[in-house]
Amino acid sequence: MRERVSEREKYRISARYYSDVTGELDKATQTYELWRQGYPRDAIPAGNLENIYLNLGQWEKALPEIEDALRLEPAAIGYANLVQIQLGLNRTEEVGKTLDQAVARNIDSQIVRLARYQAAFFRGDHEMMQQQLAWAAGRSGEEDWLLSAQSDTEAYFGRPGKAREFSRRAVESAVSADAKETAALWQGNAALREAEFGNASSARQDAVAALALAPGKDIRRMAALALARAGDTAQAQKLAETLNKDFPRDTIVQGYWLPSIHAAIEINAKNSVRAAEILQTAAPYELGQSQPFQLGMLYPVYLRGQAYLLAHQGKEAAAEFQRMIDHRGIILNFPLGALAHVGLGRAYALQGDTARSSAAYQDFFTLWKDADPGIPILKQAKAEYAKLQ
Repeated sequence: MRERVSEREKYRISARYYSDVTGELDKATQTYELWRQGYPRDAIPAGNLENIYLNLGQWEKALPEIEDALRLEPAAIGYANLVQIQLGLNRTEEVGKTLDQAVARNIDSQIVRLARYQAAFFRGDHEMMQQQLAWAAGRSGEEDWLLSAQSDTEAYFGRPGKAREFSRRAVESAVSADAKETAALWQGNAALREAEFGNASSARQDAVAALALAPGKDIRRMAALALARAGDTAQAQKLAETLNKDFPRDTIVQGYWLPSIHAAIEINAKNSVRAAEILQTAAPYELGQSQPFQLGMLYPVYLRGQAYLLAHQGKEAAAEFQRMIDHRGIILNFPLGALAHVGLGRAYALQGDTARSSAAYQDFFTLWKDADPGIPILKQAKAEYAKLQ
């Protein structure tokens, strides 16, 4: 039908086809560039180019695009994304000004509130985070985003019990708003957390529940990775095969998620060298924002660190985990940001650097000072730390 519409609509249809259907972000980028040349006062090309660059982890390229989009058309998603970019580039002194501009223009929505929440998390302002949760309460189609964000925060600080409760509420809220796919995302997110904490059974249950809600592309890739990390490599491999078959040209599926899933499977099989090789494919994209989440999980970086630990390459592992810590404005409250300290402690221990190893473990224990007892990774970390003393 695109041959029977205006030139501008042709660009819109083609760009959305490449970005949303085939996932060919290079072709989507080319189309948006042509659209912009033909319609320089249209904000959509700049705003969507910014989104593509965030997916690719090209934060510096994303910044001028979102600034251009906001100049042409101030919008909630634009202000929220500008905050994310400023955090990702560690330009935190500019975040307050951006949020003030949104207030001055009377622009507000759950996506702006989520950006405000993430900015507050970054600076440790828990009162401001709670204010955003209170704002969202009872807002159908909006509150689930903040509830899921709070579930990540609880998990980041080692409180999976509270994290599960917030995830349950987020899922129920999304389902009641007739947003089953969004609900499945929150359930898949919970599955990833449980897997990394060492709660394999809970991870599998959450992954299966997410797939039952809405087995779309986003859900399958999260569930596959969670299952791989939980040790269910057979089911993870099956899901990976369907992703590869259904999205053979998708930049992020092929470049970020499938390498991560396959690397996790190889780590389970103790094939550290193969895992590291597979993750080379993800290198150009590994700092990307994990859409539709307003943060980057940095999973390829984390898994590469795990592969190096498995291979007893302490120096290389330390570099990966330190990289995660250095990019806390990208990973924000996703729990891998806290677990990177455990990885760093293990990496330094492999090098025989007791002082640095102890310091890394202590940083983790500080974050998890109010953690629930009995979490497998916490018990392991405590045992490893005790051996250093």
